Amino acid sequence: MPASRPLPDIGANCHELRIVDRNVIWRVVYYVASDAIVILEVFAKKTRTLPKPTVIAARRRLRHYVRVVKEE
Repeated sequence: MPASRPLPDIGANCHELRIVDRNVIWRVVYYVASDAIVILEVFAKKTRTLPKPTVIAARRRLRHYVRVVKEE
């Protein structure tokens, strides 16, 4: 069964979903909006900590999503 945990360091309503697939543990960083689930990053994680480039990319994509939604 996949496991999910909150990621408040990236933003409110952000979570990390962990999916075990044979030899790889996939991580999906996502944001729960009122009308959508926004995938911010997908990667194979090999350490316990969230890689800094992943955090930076997820924050950037979240800011972009929020900015675009507010413009609509």
